[in-house]
Amino acid sequence: MKAVVLHAPHNLMIEDRPIPMPGEGDVLVRIHRGGICGSDMHYYHHGGFGTVRIKSPMVPGHELSGIVERLGAGVSSIAVGTAVAVNPSLACGTCSFCVKGMSRHCSDMRFMGSAMRTPHIDGGFREYVVVRATQAVPVGEMAGLEEAACAEPLAVCLHAVSQAPDLRGKRVLVTGFGPIGALTFLAARHAGADAISATDIADMPLELAKKLGAEAAWNVSAADVMEEEFRDRGQFDVVFECSGSPAAMRLAIGVTKPSGTIVQVGLLPDEIKAAFNPMITKEITFRGTFRFDSEFDLAVQLISDRTIDVRPIISRTFPFERADDAFAFARDRQQAIKVMLEFA
Repeated sequence: MKAVVLHAPHNLMIEDRPIPMPGEGDVLVRIHRGGICGSDMHYYHHGGFGTVRIKSPMVPGHELSGIVERLGAGVSSIAVGTAVAVNPSLACGTCSFCVKGMSRHCSDMRFMGSAMRTPHIDGGFREYVVVRATQAVPVGEMAGLEEAACAEPLAVCLHAVSQAPDLRGKRVLVTGFGPIGALTFLAARHAGADAISATDIADMPLELAKKLGAEAAWNVSAADVMEEEFRDRGQFDVVFECSGSPAAMRLAIGVTKPSGTIVQVGLLPDEIKAAFNPMITKEITFRGTFRFDSEFDLAVQLISDRTIDVRPIISRTFPFERADDAFAFARDRQQAIKVMLEFA
């Protein structure tokens, strides 16, 4: 089989690898689509993020869909030929976090396409992967495999929304309208938010926000464009900060109402400068959010029947042999939201 292998920043190679064989409880999946995630972008452009660095060649990619091609011994829960979304998380199931139902914090997590462990865990930007049968979640016939590859990021956003209070009747802001911001917008709407607005520093994502029904969309690269939203110490009940930008974090504090909630979805730098006293005096609840648990299966269900229609966020699909072009295109915020690689 062919695999997309990252050796160093901007050094992707298409390599021959043996097709893996499924063991007991496993399935072999023929990958059809793989979405390029923000973490993939960090590996490709910078060799990692924070203290996590690529130390040896690694196959990136964890937003995956495909067709089950072979079953390992003992697998009867799924059939050959089933279209599936691949859950990239494989928790140990035995650590204290897993036992408490918090597998996203597993002490021995194996997450596809990650350099957090040594040796690294290869991802799914290859023609075949072997996963546990429980990681291959069937997709309904209505949705295509391109949509199914959005299940992982949607699961992240569904979990983020679960960290907020009941959104029904609430006024919500999403800061940073990249793939995670756009999917958080859709997840918040599904949760019953009364009105959802968006910010970004590029015009194209904001045009998409308007098409999706945003109450307002502000380009915050210009100063004071949200001045009215600061009135009376803030106008939003809940803010989902998806950009990971310290400037967006500061804005979120300013526009959140007293007793409101900020859910920090994007990873921030380890050290940031912000005036936190308004968060204290306005009694704002600040919540972090990380990956997902049961939300993956829910994401597949919502995509399968198009209760959440992810098609508007998919900007372009490239053949995997043009992975460099795909990564370059994905960096252009005036053209790209979600970019896919095609393997079959």
